[in-house]
Amino acid sequence: MDSPAKPTAVGAAQDWLEQHEQELIEDTRSLLRIESLEAPAEPNAPFGAGCRRALDFVLNLGESWGMRTRDVEGFAGHAEFGSGDGLVMSLGHVDVVPVSDGWKHAPFGAEIDGGYLFARGAIDDKGPTMAAFYAARALKETGADLGVRMRLVFGCNEESGFRCVKRYFEVEEAPTFGVAPDAGWPLYHAEKGIADFVIRAPRPVGGITLVSMEGGQRPNIVVDHVVAIAEIAPNLIETAKETISEYWDKNITFAVDGTRCTIESRGKAAHGSEPFQGDSAVVRAFRAIRAIAPADQFDDYSSLLELGQPSGVGLGILGCDDVSGGLTTNIGIVHTDGADLVFTVNVRYPVKWTGRELQDKWENHRAKDLPTYKLDRFSDSPPLYFPLDQKPVTTIVDVYRQETGDDKAPGVMGGGTYARAVPNTVSIGTGWEGDGPAHENDEKVRVDHLLKMAKIYAHIFYRLAQDARK
Repeated sequence: MDSPAKPTAVGAAQDWLEQHEQELIEDTRSLLRIESLEAPAEPNAPFGAGCRRALDFVLNLGESWGMRTRDVEGFAGHAEFGSGDGLVMSLGHVDVVPVSDGWKHAPFGAEIDGGYLFARGAIDDKGPTMAAFYAARALKETGADLGVRMRLVFGCNEESGFRCVKRYFEVEEAPTFGVAPDAGWPLYHAEKGIADFVIRAPRPVGGITLVSMEGGQRPNIVVDHVVAIAEIAPNLIETAKETISEYWDKNITFAVDGTRCTIESRGKAAHGSEPFQGDSAVVRAFRAIRAIAPADQFDDYSSLLELGQPSGVGLGILGCDDVSGGLTTNIGIVHTDGADLVFTVNVRYPVKWTGRELQDKWENHRAKDLPTYKLDRFSDSPPLYFPLDQKPVTTIVDVYRQETGDDKAPGVMGGGTYARAVPNTVSIGTGWEGDGPAHENDEKVRVDHLLKMAKIYAHIFYRLAQDARK
């Protein structure tokens, strides 16, 4: 069956967006310049002053555009227009993940270079959030007859726990239909479950005693820098030095001072849902330490090394399903606590599994193969799964195909968006080839892609509004 013709109201909104593209770009740059990293709580700023500034920025914009705004205690806020029983909602986040060394462009400079806008949050998620905001504004400015309320929600800690939307929906209603512009095109109808294991492992003691290891900032980022200190038994010093002199990995540096060896490991950051796109400095460090360890400690260091296997086999949780494919894991943080190493392992598990099944698999493996390890804490965000033949999936796919001519099917991802925490909501696409990647250095979005996103979002919002009023 042919798709319906593009509604006149959508064409008018898209024309308005073309005329106001420069405003969209400059407002996006202004938002990107705000260092909205999570920080200690302040009054009416539960996630710190930077997130508070970013939230104020978007709420002030909405108010200046004649929208009704609400601030929910600094956790989140919204800008809304229209009337009716139905509610179409777009959920974006103004917080960003931390910044590591190695950027070529200032991470909060919002510099335009070679047709790209560079900044932390350019693609995850400030750029798409602003494009959605402008899409809604265009519908309002051109007088589109939505027949429902259109609401833009802005959260402040999507990257570190979703406390923002949890609090928001304690006091606000759920949407009739919602989207989270924070994924791939046309949409993701399934999001893997996300669990964090905080695991304690005894520090190896013997010929090579691991004194300390520190690295990582967030569970959902591949660690790109680790510093470890090992004490080498006097009778092993010469052998260790020989191994170090011939060690092949140029991303590892060793500094031996007497019997103490400092190991510095460099990797490549990536989103924790795709650990294979990065290069774990934790894995590199354990591989290097194992290389200089004596034979009687090989198993101890091998077990630690295997915790970093992206497949989850080192945790005993390897597996897959027929909808979302294989499980992945990422050691996002490692630190020393007394006699223990403490790992925060971020797991993306298949949509047909439950968190209880996942935890049971780990416990069975631990009891059998890692009896000295302990589970300090387990947290779970259950999977999201929408059938392909129901709204809003069918509507969004139809709009995307009309706008682009691309017949790409809805996808499945290991990342987690607000969609998993909000009823009747799916995550939709953001950038295209060349944009991103999220959580990596020199994050970017092509400047003209902001308008391209906004035009598609305007069409999606209009069509979902028609669905919501029926």
